[in-house]
Amino acid sequence: MTQSAKKARRLMRAHDWAGLGTVMADDGQPFTSLVLVAADYDASPILLLSDLAEHSRNIAADNRVSLLFDGTRGLPSALTGARVSVQGRAERSDETRLRRRFLARHEDAAGYADFGDFAFYRVAVERGHLVAGFGEIEWIDARDLLFRQPDLDGMAAWEADAVQHMNEDHGDSLELYARNLLGADGTGWRMTGCDPEGCDLRREGAVLRLDFGETANDADSLRRQLVALARAAAAVKP
Repeated sequence: MTQSAKKARRLMRAHDWAGLGTVMADDGQPFTSLVLVAADYDASPILLLSDLAEHSRNIAADNRVSLLFDGTRGLPSALTGARVSVQGRAERSDETRLRRRFLARHEDAAGYADFGDFAFYRVAVERGHLVAGFGEIEWIDARDLLFRQPDLDGMAAWEADAVQHMNEDHGDSLELYARNLLGADGTGWRMTGCDPEGCDLRREGAVLRLDFGETANDADSLRRQLVALARAAAAVKP
């Protein structure tokens, strides 16, 4: 696993929206739109799209897509920041895991997710193009870009328990994560998900990505990583 692949995958996991590129169904011209996004455990993008949207009609005719994850916001010069364009095919899915992860990250979407014209999609990633500043440009194949995790069902079970436990019993630790490890302001941070490489926090419209020191492959290793982060956050002097 290359450092470039890890950097690109982190961008995919860290952002809750992306630019979506599709091919116009009527004339084959490129079309770009803004979409909300979540990530599966391997970092494959998850989308919730309305059949009435232009991009959905395009996908129905040609499911090739490109997603731009932009990590340049807030920089004095955007071109010095990291971004990754991910190419693949958007495939409709009714898997419970994808729905749960998306709605955990975008609670407001629960108000329309069950409308008849909405559907969840998982992007089958083929490759990504990382630009991480001047001179750091690389195409990354899917086998390197994605995190290989064979036991998705098992992970869903221990992730759900951990997220519920942290939100209900350890809100103080989440505040410390956000403030002392990530430099974020405000209170009321909640955990929206965990995967083998880290966890995601949200406070209103702001999202944060917190990386683990080691890979979490099961409930025990996840617990160890969360405890280690709590200790590291508590050790930071205000």
